[in-house]
Amino acid sequence: MHVHFLDPYVPRSSPLHALDPRVKLVLTLAFILTVSLVPHFTWPAYIVLFSLVLSFEIVSELGVGYVQRRAVLAFPFVLAALPIIFTMHGTPLFHLSLGKWTLVASVEGLARFVSIALKSWISVQAAILLAASTPFPDLLVAMRAVKVPKLMVAVFGLMWRYLFVLVDEVLRLLRARAARSGELGLTGVKSGGSLAWRARVAGGMAGSLFLRAFERSDRIYMAMLSRGYDGEVRALPLPLLTRWHWLVLLGGLAVDALTLFLAFVIV
Repeated sequence: MHVHFLDPYVPRSSPLHALDPRVKLVLTLAFILTVSLVPHFTWPAYIVLFSLVLSFEIVSELGVGYVQRRAVLAFPFVLAALPIIFTMHGTPLFHLSLGKWTLVASVEGLARFVSIALKSWISVQAAILLAASTPFPDLLVAMRAVKVPKLMVAVFGLMWRYLFVLVDEVLRLLRARAARSGELGLTGVKSGGSLAWRARVAGGMAGSLFLRAFERSDRIYMAMLSRGYDGEVRALPLPLLTRWHWLVLLGGLAVDALTLFLAFVIV
């Protein structure tokens, strides 16, 4: 089975891969919602939620390291919450002088930042598990099954498929640039000109990519219309959920509800 390097799906024979995509989609969304609703500073609840997602990482046969390496990508976005350390009032922790301004970090602000980082980290792991254990076409069918608006599902599907087209166009441009760039063969000396020249070439490539993508999208859309596309992607109906699927679904929702309830009781 050939898998594109952009496709996060990793084929395995684990129980998580075999689970119905509708059940996985609902449980993942419910889990992320639970993580979001858990009050801040309820550290025992975070431990329980992390233990749940960690157990699924083991069951999925993807490997804990595989998921953790990809979950690290969420941390740069968490930095957007970094100012909360200095803007939340509380017990002073340290002072940071920036010219005429002095920023005061508080213990409560640091705890809130750590809480946000943990929530983001756990939620991203759940999303990675869903994407790595479910082919994207199955996710689209699952979205339709749980009554996600048809237009939104169509946008998701077209965006995902056209992403690979854009990557192919970028690779063609890079190959063309490499074919036209002379190699000096000297150690430590790169081909091409100065940094300004490289920036100018990169800008030209970006403009060429935009034009190619625009023209390619028009040709693809016309080809889809000629084949009867009317704004909706149709697929064969999914089979009915079995008792086992319902048991897993209700059990997962019950665990999420119980964890959320205990988190509010702790507070």
